[in-house]
Amino acid sequence: MKKTFLVATLAFFGMANAQKGTLLVGGNIGLSSEKTEFAGGSETKSNSFEFSPTVGYQFTDNWTAGLNASIGNGKSETTGSPESKTNEFKVGPFVRYAQSLGGAFAVYGDFGLGYQKLKSESGSVTTSDAKGMYVGFTPALFINFKNSFGLNFSIGGVGYSSLKDSDADIKQNNFDFNFGKTVNIGISKNFNL
Repeated sequence: MKKTFLVATLAFFGMANAQKGTLLVGGNIGLSSEKTEFAGGSETKSNSFEFSPTVGYQFTDNWTAGLNASIGNGKSETTGSPESKTNEFKVGPFVRYAQSLGGAFAVYGDFGLGYQKLKSESGSVTTSDAKGMYVGFTPALFINFKNSFGLNFSIGGVGYSSLKDSDADIKQNNFDFNFGKTVNIGISKNFNL
């Protein structure tokens, strides 16, 4: 009964699909906190934060192009060890293809690439200062509540990243296929221009 009511409410507040000539503004915020206790009384506490804004121009009823960015930091403390910190920055263009499912629902796929920087510190010592590139594809579901304002849901994607440390001869390449392993929820709004 609750699911039927939720679907009916979403359909009632649904609006027409975003149309060409609109400005897309959106983003995600991520928070994480973890505490691990070990035998003997030692523990590790980890906290992280990420903000990922998106701005794009919808140049047809289905296609949007724009810019993604991501700013993140993390901190980890282990009993008897110096505090470790990470700061991450990403920025790059994206292209999105969206298809309405009728009513308040649409699916879309984002393809993006760009520049990334990752800096790690342990105590007051910089342990890594790496720069590189990333590329990725993320499918998602959009639920429109009212006036082109809604929620974006994704459950993973596929991506590749490459980082090279500027002080050491260390290069890191990652391929990530994480469908069903992560859940991201964000908001977005299309503004008429």
